[in-house]
Amino acid sequence: MLAEERRQAVADLVRARGAVRLTELAEELGVSEMTARRDVAELAGRGVLDRVHGGAMALRAPSTEEPGFAAKSGLHVAAKTAVAREAAALVPPGSSVAVSAGTTTHLAAGLLREVPGLTVVTNSLPVADLLAGAPGGAEVLLVGGRPTPSRALVGPVAVRALEAVNVDVLLLGAHGVDPARGLTTPTLEEAETDRALARAARRVVVLADSSKWRVVGLAAALPLEDVDVLVTDDGLPPAAREEAATRAGRLVLAPTGPRPRQEDPS
Repeated sequence: MLAEERRQAVADLVRARGAVRLTELAEELGVSEMTARRDVAELAGRGVLDRVHGGAMALRAPSTEEPGFAAKSGLHVAAKTAVAREAAALVPPGSSVAVSAGTTTHLAAGLLREVPGLTVVTNSLPVADLLAGAPGGAEVLLVGGRPTPSRALVGPVAVRALEAVNVDVLLLGAHGVDPARGLTTPTLEEAETDRALARAARRVVVLADSSKWRVVGLAAALPLEDVDVLVTDDGLPPAAREEAATRAGRLVLAPTGPRPRQEDPS
């Protein structure tokens, strides 16, 4: 294997796993640890990955980065769909529900279209579009505010509108979830709006697939201790599950694999 081919293999392994030790790279590529260390140093110098003690990590997104709604919709689809399914099941018919902006909450909103008698408060333009004229006859209240790249309405206007409502449950998306820093967002306005949503709700349900774990955005929104139910997927590592369960009120792990087939009772 040529040196450049080997470095491409190193980059691919780090990107796929998030983090790789030098010993693992050396074993899988059939080279010495010294060679693996030189490859990591070269790739780090090019800005391809982050060099850490004993290995390498995938580049972390800037704390202020906020991809657009369409870009985020194509990421981690299976995990988001599983999380949305479990979260939507927590919304009873006839209840009032706030739905924050986000691609996972948007998926959950799609599942709420058939639930009868809902009153939905949202700061998400896509969610409002999705629920308008839903078969279940949901009444949709869209707050005002400044639109973000993810098509969320945020800022003082949104906060003032949310101060006037009370809902049974909030389905809250998350840019990042960290055991120490809680839920975070890319902007201060979005964090302020998320806090207003949480204050309006009797029960806070957070939807965050496992890729959000230990992602930290610029602004702190809520501590995990203020979350009544954290819904994530079964890809969350065991240690992270333990950390999340000790901080959030309840941890729900959504299965991402195929569901078992139901036997015909006849």
